[in-house]
Amino acid sequence: MTSSSDWQGTVGRNWAAEWQRTDTSFSELTLQLLAAIAREQGETIVDIGCGAGELSIAVAGMRTDSRVTGCDISSDLVSVATGRGTGLHNLSFTVADASVWQPDAAPDLYVSRHGVMFFADPPAVFRHLGAVAAPGARIVFSCFRAAALNEWAVSIAGLLPPPEPVAVPVFPQGPFAFADPDHVRSCMAGWHDVDFTPVNFAYVAGAGDDPVAEAMALFGRIGPSAFAMRSLPEAERMAFEKRLRELVEAHSDGARVTFRAAAWLITATSDHNHG
Repeated sequence: MTSSSDWQGTVGRNWAAEWQRTDTSFSELTLQLLAAIAREQGETIVDIGCGAGELSIAVAGMRTDSRVTGCDISSDLVSVATGRGTGLHNLSFTVADASVWQPDAAPDLYVSRHGVMFFADPPAVFRHLGAVAAPGARIVFSCFRAAALNEWAVSIAGLLPPPEPVAVPVFPQGPFAFADPDHVRSCMAGWHDVDFTPVNFAYVAGAGDDPVAEAMALFGRIGPSAFAMRSLPEAERMAFEKRLRELVEAHSDGARVTFRAAAWLITATSDHNHG
């Protein structure tokens, strides 16, 4: 389970170091998310959990009359995003906790690529986002559908020992925390007309001259495979890496390593209708 505090520490640092590979992994999803964003109005735009900034930069580039702010709880990721966004006059980044952040201007559009599933108290966060937004503000974000529909997650989990049973909190945090639409609706306090569009995409774990090596580098720093490589005893780690490489090679066509993946594109309207 990945929490917001993890993003302030090791997880955030690893994603900052691997931003080029993680952007590649989501490249097909990003195009679908940007198409959904393009259908929305909005001039004061906030990217929640902006990570290394790819979505913020793309939105600022295609909406030059808008003002785009990317916020993230990880200073490492914001540092990378700020460097990447240099030269775009309508773009800024800030280290901020979205659950309490007070933007300078009321947003009329929130966007996010997989950045809203890590809040300890999602209803409180969404209620706050709605309260500080402009009347009738909109939100567009992506999140994973069920783990069973995401081949990379199922395949890697199958290589690992079964996890220890733990009590599941009312509001679990992690990549698949928003897979269930009913749960998402219960989280989105202060918002209505919550709409779910299912999308499928290829999760690109590796690409380029040596896609297998790229995928192994990604999985070595990101996700449950990375945790296993850091924590398993040496003999078990070597055996796991061997199985992982075999999995990656089986999903390589020579140019890319891909896994079937599934996400939601979710839109909603703020209940805040009064100044």
